[in-house]
Amino acid sequence: MNKKNIVLHIATHFMVAFICIGILTVAMIKPADKLKVFVNIAFMDSLKSDPINDNTGLVIRENEIKSDYDGETSETGEIIRAKFGERYATLNCDVMELEIPVYWGSNSELLEHGACHSSGSVIIGDKGNSVISAHVDTYFADLDKLKEGDIVTVKTNYGKFTYKVRETISFSSSNKKYVTPTDDTRLTLYTCKRDLLGASDQRIGVICDLEESSFYIKEADES
Repeated sequence: MNKKNIVLHIATHFMVAFICIGILTVAMIKPADKLKVFVNIAFMDSLKSDPINDNTGLVIRENEIKSDYDGETSETGEIIRAKFGERYATLNCDVMELEIPVYWGSNSELLEHGACHSSGSVIIGDKGNSVISAHVDTYFADLDKLKEGDIVTVKTNYGKFTYKVRETISFSSSNKKYVTPTDDTRLTLYTCKRDLLGASDQRIGVICDLEESSFYIKEADES
């Protein structure tokens, strides 16, 4: 074999190795991207709202929510409006065996702390559709265990609100049917459908009807 053939032979091996490495690299990019999206998944999609960018960053307010109020209550009362990033409620359900903190507004940072209430929906205690979401691998990991008839309670510093699951739902991320305003008063809870291969376009959740409103008269008088 002459010198020219030897150089060509070596160059061919290097070229084949380079092509193989390139193919392997491209093949690894997609799963890595999917994993990143899955870990950092943010809910609420187009309903997500961010605070005004004033270069100070997000301020998360960890308010203490009263859970032992035993004073007088009323079916109607005053709602205390929350600010973006403020914890204003606790969601309870025996099936999920968790007391889940609920924050007003939604972004990836808030979703690490608890469930997020879309600021594009009505606040708990108001008339309409209250929409709350959380990560499927954390606070709403057992959301799929809820079934028709289960009781969900939401406690705030202005009242306690009891809901009953009406139906379970499943929808795509592009379908806004269940997260838009409604004429009836309801609570909509949802999360991503678990998919170990990457971010899922499917959402699962429940629609709950309001069973009882118990506004705290004492707190309303003091505010």
